[in-house]
Amino acid sequence: MAIITNAPKGTKDVTPGESYKWHYIEDTMREVCAEYGFREIRTPVFEHTELFLRGVGDSTDIVQKEMYTFTDKGNRSVTLKPEGTAGAVRAFIENKVYAEAQPTKMYYLYCPVFRYERPQAGRLREHHQFGVEVFGAPAATADAEIISLALRVFEKLGVRDLALNINSIGCQKCRPAYTERLKEYFRPHLSEMCEDCRRRFDMNPLRLLDCKVPHDAEIAAGAPAMFECLCEDCAAHFKTLQEMLTALGIEYKINPHIVRGLDYYTKTVFEIVSTHAGSQGTVCGGGRYDRLVEEIGGPAMAGVGFGMGMERLLLVMENQGVAVPEPSVCDLFFCTYGEEARAKAFEFCNVLRREGIKADIDHCGRSMKAQFKFADKLGAKFVAVIGGDELEAGVVKLRNMAKSTEETLPMGEFYERARQRKL
Repeated sequence: MAIITNAPKGTKDVTPGESYKWHYIEDTMREVCAEYGFREIRTPVFEHTELFLRGVGDSTDIVQKEMYTFTDKGNRSVTLKPEGTAGAVRAFIENKVYAEAQPTKMYYLYCPVFRYERPQAGRLREHHQFGVEVFGAPAATADAEIISLALRVFEKLGVRDLALNINSIGCQKCRPAYTERLKEYFRPHLSEMCEDCRRRFDMNPLRLLDCKVPHDAEIAAGAPAMFECLCEDCAAHFKTLQEMLTALGIEYKINPHIVRGLDYYTKTVFEIVSTHAGSQGTVCGGGRYDRLVEEIGGPAMAGVGFGMGMERLLLVMENQGVAVPEPSVCDLFFCTYGEEARAKAFEFCNVLRREGIKADIDHCGRSMKAQFKFADKLGAKFVAVIGGDELEAGVVKLRNMAKSTEETLPMGEFYERARQRKL
């Protein structure tokens, strides 16, 4: 029987004591996206299942094993989104954004995605992604730009020890010949490889390069590289990407085994990996998907983007000791004695809030001593004391908590100083 006071396995609460970290990261991401000319998109948490079958690919582990799919009361098959790109593409088509001047540059934040897999550190069944998508930009400069954007986010957050790995997996012209070369290479080894690899052999041979089973990975290490088989267009695109990264001063390594876990990728694929001890692993991944818009039902339109897991990013920051500034919860706390004094303080409190002051008051009937303790726990910079004597004299006693000093001010002067932040 489920314990209703426990969150479902693979999910995690973000409490008020932790949410400021999310706000800090999200604010940084918004700032960087604005610098690069990206605007926000928000899409539904669930979509028609067919969108992911056609977009993500029915041969992928996501579709085969990990999607949360159910039939709704209208007998429609719907799926909690397992990634952000397909929904963004659907919105791009449905809202006819393709008819506007291109390229379209968009991002999404706090995007919940759902995958049924074994929960582990930084990888939950419900996790959240930051992602960017660029439509209508076929040039390799767009690939370099989103990589630059991702690295800029990490830089502003103070994340270090990162490595960029890039690869090209070709297009519909050159990939079939490469697929045959892969089959020729893997066929003699197939009987000793895992069940997933044997299934992928016919459905999507590229995925054999990405197998995490140690024995299979050793076999894959000797496989032919895709960039040896690229057509003229894909080779030129990959060459330009490398030139653009070099021009931006971005170090990279060509890794022929990067294929990503989604069928829609073409040409560029990349991963940004943390090399820091204790937090190794991919923290951002993406690539180009020049046929996805058309495959889902839109016009022929190039696309490129990435996804970045928020929980994984927070874990990397924690492991690297990256400090997130904790915001002040309370600037000014009112300690009161008596109902009339409480009413006056409540009036002050709400007026000052409209002026942008983080003001608060006791709602629990604490003693004056307990109110001071609570104000200190909140981190209040100042405490304003109002009791019967202060009401009668028309004054407020103002205490500076850091300096342990106190002064008595007429209520009018107190209000003006508080409003102007000159306490």
